[in-house]
Amino acid sequence: MQQKYWKTKQTLIKVTGKKEDEHVVASDADLDAKLELFHSIQRTCMELLKAIELYQKRICFLSQEENELGKFLRSQGSQDKTRAGKMMQATGKALCFSSQQRLALRTPLSRLYQEVETFRYRAISDTWLTVNRMEQYRTEYRGALLWMKDVSQELDPDLYKQMEKFRKV
Repeated sequence: MQQKYWKTKQTLIKVTGKKEDEHVVASDADLDAKLELFHSIQRTCMELLKAIELYQKRICFLSQEENELGKFLRSQGSQDKTRAGKMMQATGKALCFSSQQRLALRTPLSRLYQEVETFRYRAISDTWLTVNRMEQYRTEYRGALLWMKDVSQELDPDLYKQMEKFRKV
């Protein structure tokens, strides 16, 4: 019962944002830095997925516009029998080819998207579960430390019963 009390007290300290024992917080500095790195990787992964989606949409749109311009130039060039018409046809042909090449970028981009998404679903979600369990254990541990601190402040080494209580904690 006392253990649950101290765990709940630690949870309340954490939720309300009260200042915790500086030595306990300092001992977790390395872990907190690693957690911050994990959260940064998680955010970056999501941003990368959004950027890839946006890039694919813009490539498709640009390719479509480029292809339409190429077709337009080719049709106008075929009507114009001067040297300018031949140049329009050549430019139109180059634009159509360029739009097809631009569309070829979608395959490697789709592959990259799938790889990042797989990483996000497997590695990040698995790590997220581990981090949640670790946070629960850390809360329990800090609660036990609070309990020990409270008991040790009342401890009188001359009394055997209090010493047993401290050992139990």
